[in-house]
Amino acid sequence: MKNPVEVKAPEDVSREPGPARLSHKALAWRRFKRNRVALFGGLIVLAVTLVALLAPILAPYDPDGINIEEILSPPSVQHPFGTDPLGRDVLSRIIWGARVSLWVGFAAVGIAILIGMAVGALAGFYAGAIDSFLMRLVDIMLAIPTFFLILAVIAILEPSIWNIMIVIGLTGWMGVARLVRGQFLGVKEMDYVIAARALGARDFRLIVRHILPNSLSPVYVAAVLGVAGAILTESALSFLGIGVQPPKASWGSILTAGKDNIEIAWWLSVFPGLAIFVTVLGYNLLGEGLRDALDPRLKL
Repeated sequence: MKNPVEVKAPEDVSREPGPARLSHKALAWRRFKRNRVALFGGLIVLAVTLVALLAPILAPYDPDGINIEEILSPPSVQHPFGTDPLGRDVLSRIIWGARVSLWVGFAAVGIAILIGMAVGALAGFYAGAIDSFLMRLVDIMLAIPTFFLILAVIAILEPSIWNIMIVIGLTGWMGVARLVRGQFLGVKEMDYVIAARALGARDFRLIVRHILPNSLSPVYVAAVLGVAGAILTESALSFLGIGVQPPKASWGSILTAGKDNIEIAWWLSVFPGLAIFVTVLGYNLLGEGLRDALDPRLKL
């Protein structure tokens, strides 16, 4: 009599890690690492941030140090980016200007994100009349040309770095509000939110603990892209003379000096322009990479 055939139990594949068992954050990180363009943008952002943080160490000269003997000196070994009409080292001023640009970008975006999340959360959670009122307010704000509104407000107020940050933040929250509202409209209908409401959770707890944390993916992207926009706005305002005031170093103010001396001092326009271009490019590439990585509709 033949021995009965032994049937082996199927292996437990539930212990094997796979794409289906990875968390949303792990999947997003995997997609982001495969995006070389996004990684390149992240390296640019990291490099610019380190330059800004280490400005006292990296800057070879005092950014406000005047030297009348070296006025409008071309690029050389002593001054790789040349000097400005007051004999100040352009490289040192660009390095210190990175601090101004990033500080304005982060602070302005922080203000815009806080206002946008509050408005979007209220509109998406309560809907109805509150949603209609807040979204009409957003439409009115979007109908006003933002840059001209900033120009008008800055012209009334005293030009300063603090006023610039506040005004840019107060005029840049509308896109975030729409993104958060759209997320709330979908997330608040999820089963776990309905279950939490049935257990007696209050509105504030539902918003802060259950809905908002699961609605932040597009906010991250908007924040990164918003920093690039804030840097451009600050540079434009400084270029027009109503932004960061002298003698504080700013990329826009260096460009102003370059405009006045474009025929004899090309370096005053080229180098700060490249600094703005590279920084904004890095943030845009990073933001686009985050958008692709955080999109749950994308497959590995």
